[in-house]
Amino acid sequence: MNILIIRTSAMGDIIHCLPVLTALRRALPEATIAWVVERTFAPLLEGHPDIDELIMVRMKAWRKRLFSPLVRQEISDARRAMRRFGADIALELMGNHKGGVLARTSGAHRIVGAARPFRREGSSAIWIPEPVDVSGVHAVDRALSLLQGLDLDQKDDTADFGGHKLLTEVPDDAAAFLEGRAPFVTIQAGAGWANKTYPAAWWGEVARAIKDQTAIDTWVPIAPGEEELAHAVVNASSGAARAVDAAPFPFLAALLRASCLVLGGDTGPIHLAHALGTPVLCLIGPTDPYRNGPYGAPEQVIWKRLPCSNCYKRYTEPKACLLNITPDEVVRRAIELLSNSSENSP
Repeated sequence: MNILIIRTSAMGDIIHCLPVLTALRRALPEATIAWVVERTFAPLLEGHPDIDELIMVRMKAWRKRLFSPLVRQEISDARRAMRRFGADIALELMGNHKGGVLARTSGAHRIVGAARPFRREGSSAIWIPEPVDVSGVHAVDRALSLLQGLDLDQKDDTADFGGHKLLTEVPDDAAAFLEGRAPFVTIQAGAGWANKTYPAAWWGEVARAIKDQTAIDTWVPIAPGEEELAHAVVNASSGAARAVDAAPFPFLAALLRASCLVLGGDTGPIHLAHALGTPVLCLIGPTDPYRNGPYGAPEQVIWKRLPCSNCYKRYTEPKACLLNITPDEVVRRAIELLSNSSENSP
């Protein structure tokens, strides 16, 4: 059986769908599995032993230059790659028109996806001949529930991210950076939305307080476009935090794996760290902690219930949902998690 997983982006959403991959491989060990992914995020999945083929697309770039000869050639190449794979089943995990179009374009004999009431774009249900009623609250459980449409004999329905299979190759520069390094905390300062981004000055306070109370240093990974933000955290930390260029996913994964604790908002690197098995502390703002927080770890979330909670709206600056979380509260929870991690370590 050839199974095509369609979840092109973003980083956190891809991470949340990894348990689907694990469940498929367990239930169908002889199946051939391909994953359609945005080229930007392909390095997250490259080398994964449960994936037989990656099919890369550039949907976001294509929309901007749809009639460009280069774009039309890339679209044609992606279509041919999906057709060549010859999917028996396309599992559409996106719930929108983009995912639906890709599923139909793949030529799969069966297309399974969320039913209309459970889709991000309800009208995109026209692309899904085999709709499934989604169950569960968390994004991970909701994705796993789509496997009901495949009638799999699942002996174990526990969500498994397969973190030990993810980004296992440590680049030479990451190995050199980590060699002999004292224990450290990582602060992932950036996020995809401005109102998911905790103030840099407050992250600096957090790093300074953690250093004062535990003697543990903090590293702030620099992602593309977040150079100014990372350096603002460092400047506000009074020397407790330092920035490191961790743009390539393999370097970032090595950094997160080696961390004592990773702090950040509802953003991809936090979910990656959690999937890798590193303790995290997630500051949730406009999203639902029960749907988008670290899976199965409510004690690793800080959030404030407000009348406007779970709005899922994008704004150009943080709002009360984040600004009501004080640095003192973050430090207190971080110290607790560091203490628990130290007690549980071999």
